[in-house]
Amino acid sequence: MTEILGNNFFFDWEIRLMEWLQSAVGSEGPLLSILSSLSAFGEQLLLVLVMGFLYWGWNKEFGKYVGVNVLVASVWNPLVKNIVMRLRPYFASEKIQLLRKLEPDADIMDVAAQGYSFPSGHSSNAVSLYGSLAAHEKKSRLLWVLAVLLPLLVGFSRVVVGAHYPTDVLCGWALGLIVVLLVPWLRRRLPRPAFYAVLLLTALPGFFYCTSSDYYTAFGMLLGFLLAEPFEEKFVRFESTHNILRCVLRTLGGAAIYFGLDTLLKLPFPKEVLDAGDLTAHLIRSLRYALVVFVDIGVYPLLFRYTGRLWKEKREG
Repeated sequence: MTEILGNNFFFDWEIRLMEWLQSAVGSEGPLLSILSSLSAFGEQLLLVLVMGFLYWGWNKEFGKYVGVNVLVASVWNPLVKNIVMRLRPYFASEKIQLLRKLEPDADIMDVAAQGYSFPSGHSSNAVSLYGSLAAHEKKSRLLWVLAVLLPLLVGFSRVVVGAHYPTDVLCGWALGLIVVLLVPWLRRRLPRPAFYAVLLLTALPGFFYCTSSDYYTAFGMLLGFLLAEPFEEKFVRFESTHNILRCVLRTLGGAAIYFGLDTLLKLPFPKEVLDAGDLTAHLIRSLRYALVVFVDIGVYPLLFRYTGRLWKEKREG
């Protein structure tokens, strides 16, 4: 049996609260399904769709603003997790069940796959995403409501499904807020090369100590984004569109490329290599995600030139 590395610490009230919540909600049923589904507002699929809708369709610069914030939060979170190494709540109490896995196909005792607990990645993702939307569009009351409400719902969901202690959620919110305030401030005050260098230098130390796969995923995505942004500006220069249908079609195409290319790039490697958890597996994961994001952000928009012509011809015809 693989040795489980990590720290098991908590406040007594956290265990009592989580045990009570799970006994009240139950291990199955519609209420649990609803509460569990709230976690999706902080998960990868929705992040890709929201950022993609903004970047590929509605407003490219808005998409960049939100995208870099979310990606930095996604990297900084596992940097902290792999220092604190707090095990998830079901290690502390047999009464607490993990009702929504981070990696559905992995064993719940596989810490490298399921990740550490502190701080909550879903919570920091939610604040960095919805907080960035509101911070960019300061006059939108709706976005400010969502920036408060959705992270609250995500955090509550993570506690109910047994994935995080309440203190994980609180610190996840705090990390997301730091990113929303700090990263745009740095971008305004630093030349682009210096800004990129700061982000990469804060992210690189994880290669020396991070063991969970979420860090290597996030680092690859951030690297791909930072390479794709200047590439797009120099060679592609696509135009945004406020046509909702075109925004949706561009987003669906980008999402299909994102998940399809990720799957395709796994094929040359045996599953044992990808799941080994060693340096080779981590490098493959980071490079894979870097390539996926670079193609999606930098290369995929080349198609918009041709789809734009077809769209124009169709409307004129």
